[in-house]
Amino acid sequence: MATRLTVASDVPADAVVTADAAEAWAHNILPSVSRTFALSIRFLPGTLGRAVGTAYLLCRIADTIEDDGAMGAARKTELLDAFQLALGDAGAADAFPALAHDVAGDRAHVELLRHTNRVCVLLRSLPERTRDIVVHWVVEMVTGMRKFVALYPAGIRIQTLSEYREYCYYVAGTVGCMLTELWREHAPGIGERQYAALWERCQKFGEALQTVNILKDIAWDAEHENAIYIPAGSLAEHGSGHDTLLDAAHFEGNKAAVASFIDLAWRDLDEALEYLYRLPRRAVAVRAFCVLPLLYAYATLRDLSASRAMLRAGGSVKISRSEVRSLMVFGLAAVCSNGLLRALVARVRRGPFTPIPAPART
Repeated sequence: MATRLTVASDVPADAVVTADAAEAWAHNILPSVSRTFALSIRFLPGTLGRAVGTAYLLCRIADTIEDDGAMGAARKTELLDAFQLALGDAGAADAFPALAHDVAGDRAHVELLRHTNRVCVLLRSLPERTRDIVVHWVVEMVTGMRKFVALYPAGIRIQTLSEYREYCYYVAGTVGCMLTELWREHAPGIGERQYAALWERCQKFGEALQTVNILKDIAWDAEHENAIYIPAGSLAEHGSGHDTLLDAAHFEGNKAAVASFIDLAWRDLDEALEYLYRLPRRAVAVRAFCVLPLLYAYATLRDLSASRAMLRAGGSVKISRSEVRSLMVFGLAAVCSNGLLRALVARVRRGPFTPIPAPART
């Protein structure tokens, strides 16, 4: 683990943007950079909600730098270093948007990066202990990103399962760790005993969601971000490789390689669900935060298991709007009952769950 970085408590406030203005801006941009987590974060009250929202936006900024498929490794490293500095220095935060002027990618993500200084205003508004938790785990994530950017300067090409696991820890397992520390700091009913039980599975909570995202975005990542996360070794076992990942002539081999990662994702998701079950019922807002991304991940992985669209150029796998809506309603209704959640997950694994149709478009 990285050494915990403590942020000085006397960092000057942003001279232009107030914390309230920064929070209003963050509230507005959050749905455009992640619809699922934007909804989940809004279940979290007060300081906890502000901390998790700030942390998510910081992680997204780092991810936007890493995902720029056209940018060279040296430039990415420079920006990741500058971003890390901005976490503890108001002047560096104010200078960062201009420094990162050449980052390209999804329009909403780039818009967020262009206002990194505002997110850092929010960061500095957090209580010191909370701020230190967020900074520590964001730095841990950036450390891993920097390592993989240096390893694969021409675009990430994961080689082995152990390397895949390491990558997922840095970009997602860290998030599970950060959230769990924030639950202990702010959520009701989470003392040392509950925290210890959650800590056993907190990495899997983040890593399971990451694996599902990687699987559904195989083609997108390869075509738009010049990144391939299915290990070369796994593809080679089935007569394929990174160069032929989307090649129709190697479809069956690629399908077999990906099937092993679908199995891995099922195991990790079940571990992540156990994490949810260990959250005390008193922490209802935290349970609500966790339940929706997990249910959506189960539904997406179910569809991935029956589809190989993600192995074709331009292909993708998404659950329907109707299922998204139904899982939101029924998931929140069941959020305080582990028994009801088990039954709902079992139902989702069998097939699309759409008792509530999506509203008709006007």
